Amino acid sequence: MIFNWFKIFIYHLRQNKLFSFLNVLGLSIGIAGVIFAILYWNNENAYDQWNPEKENSYQVLNKIGGTGNTWASNSIPFGETCKATIPEIESVCFFNNTWYDNAPIKYQNKKIMAEKITMSDNGFFDVFPFPIVKGAKTNILKEDSSVAISEETAKLLFNDQDPIGKSLSYNNKVYTVKSVYHLIRPSSIEPNYVFGGVKREGDKTSWGNFNYGLMIKAKKGTDPNALVKKMQNVNFVNRTVKDAKESGQTVAQYVKENGETTVIIDQLKTARLHGTKSSQGINFPEGKGNLQLLYIMVGLSILILVLSLVNYINLATASAIKRAKEVGVRKIVGATKSQIVTQFIFETAIIVILGILFALAIVELSLPYYNVFLKKTLTMNGSEFYLQLIFIFGLVIVLAGIFPAVYISNFETLKVLKGNFSRSKSGIWIRNSMLIFQFGIAAFFIIGALIVNSQVDYMMNKDLGFSGDQVIRVPFNTPERIKRTSQYLTMKQEIKKISGVQEISTFAGTFGNSTNSSSGFTHNGIHVQPRNVEMDFGFLEMMKIKIVQGRDLLPQFASDTVSNMLMNETLVKTLNLKNPINTIITSGWGKDSDEENMKFKIVGVVKDFHITGLQDKVPPMVFINLKTLQWNNFNNVYLKVSPNNLTETLAKLKTYWEKNVNPDYPFDYEFVNKGFAKTYQEQVKQKDLFFILNLVVIVIAIFGLFALASFSMERRLKEIAIRKTLGAETDALLKELSKQYVVFCLIGFAIGVVPAYILLQKWLENFAFRIGVSVVPFTIAFISLLVLTLLIVSAKAYQVTKIDILKYLKYE
Repeated sequence: MIFNWFKIFIYHLRQNKLFSFLNVLGLSIGIAGVIFAILYWNNENAYDQWNPEKENSYQVLNKIGGTGNTWASNSIPFGETCKATIPEIESVCFFNNTWYDNAPIKYQNKKIMAEKITMSDNGFFDVFPFPIVKGAKTNILKEDSSVAISEETAKLLFNDQDPIGKSLSYNNKVYTVKSVYHLIRPSSIEPNYVFGGVKREGDKTSWGNFNYGLMIKAKKGTDPNALVKKMQNVNFVNRTVKDAKESGQTVAQYVKENGETTVIIDQLKTARLHGTKSSQGINFPEGKGNLQLLYIMVGLSILILVLSLVNYINLATASAIKRAKEVGVRKIVGATKSQIVTQFIFETAIIVILGILFALAIVELSLPYYNVFLKKTLTMNGSEFYLQLIFIFGLVIVLAGIFPAVYISNFETLKVLKGNFSRSKSGIWIRNSMLIFQFGIAAFFIIGALIVNSQVDYMMNKDLGFSGDQVIRVPFNTPERIKRTSQYLTMKQEIKKISGVQEISTFAGTFGNSTNSSSGFTHNGIHVQPRNVEMDFGFLEMMKIKIVQGRDLLPQFASDTVSNMLMNETLVKTLNLKNPINTIITSGWGKDSDEENMKFKIVGVVKDFHITGLQDKVPPMVFINLKTLQWNNFNNVYLKVSPNNLTETLAKLKTYWEKNVNPDYPFDYEFVNKGFAKTYQEQVKQKDLFFILNLVVIVIAIFGLFALASFSMERRLKEIAIRKTLGAETDALLKELSKQYVVFCLIGFAIGVVPAYILLQKWLENFAFRIGVSVVPFTIAFISLLVLTLLIVSAKAYQVTKIDILKYLKYE
């Protein structure tokens, strides 16, 4: 019996080659979209799931001073006091706040430029228990001169030699290899090297120096809410109460004026996708998951699969007309309803298998581009993926097969054997409803693509308040950070002499990634936590950042390197300063150090500019000269170069850098504009995603519309022949045949507009600077959909009006 069903299926496949191809292709596109979403979903949700301590480990963050900014940074005494006084905490782990470093590593006469270097302490392997394959199993980083390396790194450095006990040189310090570990991916941190000695001596007693990442491992069964309350109390007792006492205020007065730091903990198990959004952007070195993009990918792929299923059901029920007599004959010879249902589900299963095979081929061919799009290395393997594929197979058969099978099995035997089925309206309203649903989905995607594209264009073209034209950022990796400012000022004049270098300056930060530090202070009862911008003279002028009041910091004023500062417009507004120039500010810079409570005079107001992406508001900022506090906090030098002979200029800079700055580091550079463009990289991805999916949706919608229009008009061939005999003009026939599809288009568009408006408004809420939603994208989407409908339907209708009248009048 199954063999007979298969022969019937092959026969109809040959008889309807075009529609069979459209069926398989439509399903394969929908299934491929779901497979892509599944691969992304599996990867994002796999992070840290290997870790047996994922439910007991937490990242510690702080909302500093009640300003609303959350930072993934902590002080050493805070973490150590929590460990000593809170019994639920088993261990703490400090990290270098930059997480990863890329730097030269030396072994004997061998030197490599190493990547993914992290500095931590003895608690690292408590929180991230990578399996140890060689060397010490415990207390690996107890000594500051210890280092653990991954298996791949051991092979790279030592080939087949035993690495344990060997010495490595990093940052002019010698470390001894204590252990080799096996990296398990994906993980929130995947270091090639873990060096000990993360804690700087000057920070060990400083509660105000938030320079470290901090993770804690709690005992099993610990209530995180109770734990965070105890940690908050540690901060309250040791900082808030102490600082209030020193300032001569009550705790209530101090908190009202200065705010209070709020402790937040994120469980490692869920931190990547669901954790607190840090103002620093990335809470873990392997990046923070993009939950919104994940939901968009999954949601849109499901929508496309539904569209494909609707398309398939439409085609299947419409083509049922051609198989009505077959079903009638089968019923006459004794076939039961369940047998007919089973036969048509069997045929659907074959089509779904073909669709999945085509989908797997599409995914396999597209996966390299998909990985580039997501910056991942996804592969189609693993038992979980194959189980999900089997589930998709079953689900598609159920959703796509049962309705057409039941619909066909319910044909009335006598009607179809008399040839009356073609005049029955049974099922037409269902197909029309599905067509309207397709129009609604298509409208949603077209509107979405237009609005996302408009937002990205707005971000790319908005005035940022600075100009990075021909300005390059060059890392300034000097051997000794403490001497960085003096070395820069010495080399500055020599670098400026290089032909092609027009200007040189620097500041402690990068465009697109904010500044390297933030300090709080209170003025007139208003507490603020502005970004600190340490900068060289001429920096604002080089970047074409405007001064709206007062003047810039200038070398001819000696006080500009001692006690003068600038503020940006946002900070001036926050402090309610009506006449900011010459206002004296008592700063909290240097708290816990010799510069405590320094007084600064405002000499200028800087026009707001975007130092971070347009997703964020312009932060409050203060500007001081490099020499004022000599924090040596900057990591890059900014050079304005001539576009003429750029290759020659870069070659000279490379020679100078490798000879004079640090020969261990290769010369590297990035244009400032290109660096800032990375802040809207995710939105560009979403724009590209909408564009690709828009094409897919339109193609599927065209398939469905063309097929349904074809079947619908073929059912009316006799009517058209009679109309033509009675003198109907071609124009009138075209209008009559097309008008119902125009109505369907209008209804579908009206259905698609509402979810499109609501969801896209929600998406736009992610941006501090965004476009307004006007009627333009909706109008363009409607006209596009209407034109597309008229083109397809009119083309088919015109073809139908050219029929041979006598042929169809003779029929029956």
